Amino acid sequence: MLQRPQRGDPLWIWVLHGWEALSWGLVALVTLVTTAGGSPGDRKLGILAVTVVIAACYARVRLRPGSRVPGPYGYLSVLTAGLGLLAYLGDGFGALYTVMLAQFIVFVDGPRGAVLFTGLGALAITVGGSLREGGEPEVFLHNTLSSLGVWAVAVLMAVLTPRALAQRDERAALRAELQSTQLELAEIQKRQGAAEERERLAREIHDTLAQGFASIIVLAEAARSQLATDPARSAQQLQSIEQTARENLAEARVLVGSAPSSGVAAGSVAATLRRTLDRFTEDTGLTVTAELADIDCDQPTRVALLRCTQESLANIRKHAAATTVGVVLTEHPGGAELEITDDGRGFVVEDSRGFGLDGMRRRLAEFGGGLTVTSSLGDGTRVLATIPLHERPQVP
Repeated sequence: MLQRPQRGDPLWIWVLHGWEALSWGLVALVTLVTTAGGSPGDRKLGILAVTVVIAACYARVRLRPGSRVPGPYGYLSVLTAGLGLLAYLGDGFGALYTVMLAQFIVFVDGPRGAVLFTGLGALAITVGGSLREGGEPEVFLHNTLSSLGVWAVAVLMAVLTPRALAQRDERAALRAELQSTQLELAEIQKRQGAAEERERLAREIHDTLAQGFASIIVLAEAARSQLATDPARSAQQLQSIEQTARENLAEARVLVGSAPSSGVAAGSVAATLRRTLDRFTEDTGLTVTAELADIDCDQPTRVALLRCTQESLANIRKHAAATTVGVVLTEHPGGAELEITDDGRGFVVEDSRGFGLDGMRRRLAEFGGGLTVTSSLGDGTRVLATIPLHERPQVP
């Protein structure tokens, strides 16, 4: 039995159920007109009784769809017999077969049941009407042809209904699949966002706090080893430890959101890099030569160049065993280049799996830039960072 139409159902299902509801209004009207007319009293009572029985069975099936008595097919059996009796009792009642046609489609489980019961209904009104008109062969033939025409319409309806239901189910499945896909996509985006945020925090911690703590460790070891032989140098290194610790504290506050983003004081990029290089020279004693163009850039670009410089200097301090370091910042049409070289031991670039270089590449890639590392054993290292200064692509 077809359920009441739901939002999103095809138009044909709505028409079918609308037809079903309208049919009872027409049955009531025909019954009222007939019983109020000049038909014999016994026929009027018979028509009214049959109509009441059909209506009572219909109401029970609709109000209690799970009940087995009479059940959808039991109701259709009552309807078929009742239409035959009405066609026999009253002139023109055979037309109720057409009026009630939708119910033969609504109360079955498939097209075969619809074709069967509409055929039985056509047979019932043909027999009932023909008997009422005298039962002559010509009458049977005429009524049979009329009933076959209506039955053909019923067969067409029985074929169209499963297609409409299939369309409805297909749309429902598509809607469910779309909703599931949207939920899955939202979950993927959520996980991707969390992963990107973890990666960003890891990169920021590596480029700031981790590098600062590494400097503190190196400075503390140097200060301890020179405390007896060179107290002045140890005092200077202790001051560097204090300053680095304060900077790490400021960076930590940035990471937890209690300070302005980046944690880098405003100023020109050249001045920012110069302060970093001076600190590096003071802490390590290495010779640093610098050519720093005063480039006009925004704060995020300045921070990116600073982080690349800090990471490169940290690698030189930890791994290179270099004596001199060169830093060159230049501007070219549409972008800037930061070159950092050292005369240290070098390394095989292809074998490097360090987090620092990967972090630099990702940071520069966010701005549409790139990183090139050139090195070989015994020949030092060259790091070249490029970054656009105008019309940077938006990071999704």
